[in-house]
Amino acid sequence: MQLDVRPDPAEVGRARRWVRSRLAGLGTGADESLTETVVLLVSELVTNAVVHTGRPAVLRLSLPGAAAQGAAPPAVRLEVADSSSRPPAPRCAGRDATGGRGLALVACLADRWGWSPDGVGKSIWCELDPCSPSREGAATAYGGGRSAYEGLARRAV
Repeated sequence: MQLDVRPDPAEVGRARRWVRSRLAGLGTGADESLTETVVLLVSELVTNAVVHTGRPAVLRLSLPGAAAQGAAPPAVRLEVADSSSRPPAPRCAGRDATGGRGLALVACLADRWGWSPDGVGKSIWCELDPCSPSREGAATAYGGGRSAYEGLARRAV
């Protein structure tokens, strides 16, 4: 599934509503922790595309189907493609900064994330495993600062 995103900050809210409705329609809405994490990650990735490129983007959402018996359920995958070739640049935001924490948050909450060239632009993606330990601890443990950025190098694929 995909959603075309215009270079307008109001599109971030529309992307969150779109993803939430897709999750609810496929029954994943019952896992509130997974749903809230996916919505937060969509918000961060779409905001980065809209704010830092000023160009249209495409949000792609891949939801797990039924897993084969005995196999782990497939991951939820989010991907935002834009036409800017500038790679994502994690920043070390100061305590009072109003931005600069998005990629650290993605690294903290996603099970995997990364980026790759995509045509003339790039694609930033992240995956969440439905059976990961509770995400509530990850959300409250995130406090920004240096330790969150140390994980970026280890977690990016």
